[in-house]
Amino acid sequence: ISPRGVKMITRTVSKNPRTTRGDLVNDLQRAGTKVTKATITLRRQGLKSCSARRVPLLKPVHVQARLKFAREHLDDPEEDWENVIWSDETKIELFGKNSTRRVWRRKNAELHPKNTIPTVKHGGGNIMLWGCFSAKRPGRLIRVKERMNGAMYREILSDNLLPSARALKMKRGWVFQHDNDPKHTARATKEWLCKKHFKVLEWPSQSPYLNPIENLWRELKVCVAQRQPQNITALEEICMEEWAKIPATV
Repeated sequence: ISPRGVKMITRTVSKNPRTTRGDLVNDLQRAGTKVTKATITLRRQGLKSCSARRVPLLKPVHVQARLKFAREHLDDPEEDWENVIWSDETKIELFGKNSTRRVWRRKNAELHPKNTIPTVKHGGGNIMLWGCFSAKRPGRLIRVKERMNGAMYREILSDNLLPSARALKMKRGWVFQHDNDPKHTARATKEWLCKKHFKVLEWPSQSPYLNPIENLWRELKVCVAQRQPQNITALEEICMEEWAKIPATV
């Protein structure tokens, strides 16, 4: 490929990382350049075709809130984070398939907005789980069998959060983390948390990937998939077994 062609395809994929190989070839041919090695040329420029990451749809206000959170906690000592119980819900599908879209990107640029697929939160799924953990090890994991509302969420916390804190031997003044789901931020839930004297970590909206429990969810889902559960009952049992087996080192 001529230097002009190299500049052209590099400029094209930099402007629109979702450009396909076919689009590149067609563009070059229209410009009078016959090409069969566009992929090799892009690799030489430090670009390769990768699956686009799915990330929350972020508005400028979300970006600023996340940046503010990061700056405020930048110098927090490690022991502060060891005093946090992190929590979240996740969906595990029995035969789930995630659609992918490929993008051309440079190394370590997988979370650049151009290289991601924005997603929005939605319900559904075969099994919904609630879990928590601290720096020591996982806390409780339970299956949420019905559509969760505020009252059910408070019941889950009442039945599982305090027992987890005791089992994890959390120090006095431990901090509870959950995201800004409406069930979590409802007035009744805030009042309940206040009545129980729970200290809650202030959390920026649309920030699931700031929560380290995402790493545990991935660990769990990989282990569950390897065991290939054949029905919902087996899926739930295997989830519980694999969660309990996650070692403190992880």
